[in-house]
Amino acid sequence: MQRRTLIAAAALFSAPALAQQSRPAAPPPAPAPAIDRAALARVEAYLNGLRTLKARFLQVAQNGASAEGTALISRPGRMRFDYNPPEPMLLVASGGQVMMYDRDLRQPSTVPASSTPLGLLLRSEIRLSGDITVVGTERSGGFLRVGLHRTGAPQEGRLTLAFQEQPMELRQWVVLDAQGRETRVTLYEVETGVRLDNKLFDFNDPTFMEQEGLRRAG
Repeated sequence: MQRRTLIAAAALFSAPALAQQSRPAAPPPAPAPAIDRAALARVEAYLNGLRTLKARFLQVAQNGASAEGTALISRPGRMRFDYNPPEPMLLVASGGQVMMYDRDLRQPSTVPASSTPLGLLLRSEIRLSGDITVVGTERSGGFLRVGLHRTGAPQEGRLTLAFQEQPMELRQWVVLDAQGRETRVTLYEVETGVRLDNKLFDFNDPTFMEQEGLRRAG
């Protein structure tokens, strides 16, 4: 069992909302990074138009620990990260909550989705303004990267989303927590517009854990 990757998994969902390193006293700040407003409008349009997504993922923590699995997104409000064995973790978001379930220990725990780094992607309407501040946009290697933090608490964290632009597609995100620890998740074999059974996300259903046990055994 790789508990190092469990810590990384928890960082994706249970860390305070969008992580950014706290800044020590420093000389006068450098000029603010350029922000491509037209690109942000395209990102918003893409995310708001996204209904379902299925992909494989590779998650890498700052200490080098890694894990793979399958990611499902059903907007608004639902998300699921199913880790490959031997990693026992299952992460599911639904009904405004995120459940983290350790299949080995059979222990679930929940936190509000609004307090998690990826809660932004679960909103019914995604706006990269107001209570979300964009700190910069950058293009490199054929990808557009958008750095974000919660407007009222920039010290809590930072989330960077990476998109393939042609065609627009979410391919990666990076969570940087308040202690400076980075967790990177890369998506591949991405499919959108797929049919997803809502039962995959309904962890409040009394039969959910039983079905997950059968799924794991199969």
